[in-house]
Amino acid sequence: MSLVSGPGRGGDSSQLPEELSLAAEAHVKYIQSLDTRKDELEYHYTEHLRLNGVYWGLTALHLLNRPDALPRSETIDFVFSCQKPDGGFGAAPRHDAHMLYTCSAIQILATVDALDELDKRGPGKQKLGEWIANLQNKETGTFAGDEWGECDTRFICCGFIGLSLLGLLHLADVDKAVGYIKKCQNFDGGYGVSPGAESHSGQIFACLGALSIAGKLDTVKKVELSGWLSERQTEGGGLNGRPEKLEDVCYSWWVASSLAMLGCLNYIDGKKLETFILKCQDSERGGLADRPGDMVDVFHTVFGVAGLSLLGYPGLAEVDPIYCMPKKVTDKILGRKAS
Repeated sequence: MSLVSGPGRGGDSSQLPEELSLAAEAHVKYIQSLDTRKDELEYHYTEHLRLNGVYWGLTALHLLNRPDALPRSETIDFVFSCQKPDGGFGAAPRHDAHMLYTCSAIQILATVDALDELDKRGPGKQKLGEWIANLQNKETGTFAGDEWGECDTRFICCGFIGLSLLGLLHLADVDKAVGYIKKCQNFDGGYGVSPGAESHSGQIFACLGALSIAGKLDTVKKVELSGWLSERQTEGGGLNGRPEKLEDVCYSWWVASSLAMLGCLNYIDGKKLETFILKCQDSERGGLADRPGDMVDVFHTVFGVAGLSLLGYPGLAEVDPIYCMPKKVTDKILGRKAS
């Protein structure tokens, strides 16, 4: 079970009906088809995204209320084929372990209720948690993505997501990481990849996610940040990642989830965003693109569907704005009462 982003076309906005609706069944079939095209060149040149692709496709299917659309046992087997003896996971078999893929692996196993398999196969849950925690810089508090040391606020979020789902967040120096995130905060309330870096919606999601898991959202400049995020909505209804950039379906997640964590999702026009997302779908062959008329892929499909879930689109399972997973899954694992 190893998905690949596949070809297709986004919807032609000039020919769309006035009443748009989500082509859920087409999207399910599109995701299922991504495991059947292993003879295509695209399958091989996206190998570095393989484990992420399974997470994206699986999450979209669960939000579409089709959790059984991918074979569970094959999915679990593929995840473990990517694990290394030291505990971490690579993008695909024979790839080096990295924080991004390790986070996806844990999210996949959590979603299919297979976290217990970590202690039945491979080095075990504790060693996996230690692998993640050992990537934290003991001096600064930030996390590296792998043994080569590249640091990025995304990796703090991935580390916190992985450790919290494993019940091992105590292995990290949470306060030190929070202190580092504070140093990445800018005058506009946003966050960048490192101290002094430009505010970007993706990094803002990562920092707010980590702060939410740490219980430290009170450190955020809520007024400035919620204003900056709400300004990401363009005239066409979509959201962009930073000023003067084009709208993109993936920011329907990064921006909207950040606003949701702040309790400010109503600061944007949800109906206009919903319409923009629906215009980006290929309603016949399935999948969503970054913008109307562009090529669809599984990355934009999951974040488009997740964005619609945040907006309360009918027929979709509720998404957790921190974890980008079905909320019923995270509620169960984290021992939260379902809202």
